[in-house]
Formats: sequence, structure tokens, C-alpha cells
Amino acid sequence: MTPRILLDTAPVPGGEPLRLFRRGADHMIVLDRNELMNSRMSGSEEALATMTLDRLGPRPAPHLLIGGYGMGFTLRAALAALPSDAWVTVAELVPQIIEWARGPMEALTAGCLDDPRVHIAFGDVAQRIGEASGEYDAILLDVDNGPDGVVRDANDRLYTRPGLESARRALKPGGILAVWSAGDDPAFTRRLNDIDFKVDQVAVRARQNGKGPRHVIWFATRR
Repeated sequence: MTPRILLDTAPVPGGEPLRLFRRGADHMIVLDRNELMNSRMSGSEEALATMTLDRLGPRPAPHLLIGGYGMGFTLRAALAALPSDAWVTVAELVPQIIEWARGPMEALTAGCLDDPRVHIAFGDVAQRIGEASGEYDAILLDVDNGPDGVVRDANDRLYTRPGLESARRALKPGGILAVWSAGDDPAFTRRLNDIDFKVDQVAVRARQNGKGPRHVIWFATRR
């Protein structure tokens, strides 16, 4: 078997460090024993963007907020589907993630960070959401393995009722909050419904070919 090689480690404010590995041509981002991302599995992260934009429909100069760059799958899929007047803000808590994208994973990044529609905002996506009012057409969150603070405990506030209410206020009318998860969470679905989002929960395969584990995406539309 091809060995897994540790390339770098990145500190996470308030959490355990992230580690970047390479195995052959593949890359993995790992937290403790949890593999958060793998370059061989991009299907559900791409669906987070494409299925959100399908539901959103045409809008003038749409503004998207993506929480967590990861390996850029969601960003690249969004850019491929968005018009030239769109604006995409990527909130990234860990600066080294972007360094990895421009360094060891440059081929995977494929220049998306240099797209003029993209703005990288280093910092906490929860704070950016909390400071906004009717600003975003869509908020796409993939900062944990589900609606709880896996990467760091402070992320829990994104998925609480107050956090979801902040997200609703940050959206334009008809805007969409989309949340990626490695699995189902009925309590999270109930919280979204309680805040009067229109909720659509979809199971999506991890791989582009329709194979691999089933992941879950919630699409919560502001009424």
C-alpha cells in the first residue's frame, strides 16, 4: 500500500490541529482520527453549491458566503455555475488552509482563488453571519462533519437556534442556508423548521460517480 505522508500541520483557534496528508496523488485533511476531507471524494461538496444555486434560481449580482474553503470543491462548483457579476465571500478560520491550496494542492485549486469574483475573509464565519443583515443570497456551511462543533466547540453556535436565527437575518428574502453533514440529525431539522425556514433535506453520495458514503445537505430557504 502507498504510505500516507504528513505534509503539514495547522493550528485551529479553540480546537485540535488539522493535518494535511498525501497518499500518492490524493490529499487528506485530518482532525485527530477523523478524516474531514479527501480529494477523491468531492461529489457532495460540489452538490452543496450546485443544488443550492439550482434552488436559488437567477438573481442579479448574487452574493454567496461559503463557510470553510476545505479543498475548494464547493467554491469551484459555485464559480462554474455563477454569472460574471456574482460575488463569493469565503470565510476561512485557518489561514494555512489557503496556504495549502496555493501550495501542495495547487493543481487541485485550479486557480479558483484568483477568480475576481472571490474574496477570502480570514476569521470566524459565525461572526461574519452575525454582523450581516439581508446581505447574502445564500450561505453555504461546511465547517464541521455535521451540525455540531466537531472542528472546535465554538462552532456549535452556528447550529443552535440563536445561530440559525442569525443566519436567517443575514439572508435576503428567499435566500438559502445550506448545511453539509456526514449524516442525519433530526434535531437539527426540527430547529430549522421551528425558525420558519422552508426545509429540504437531501441525501447525496460522496463521490461524483454516485458511489461512496451517503452525506446529507439541508437547504433552508428564508420565507
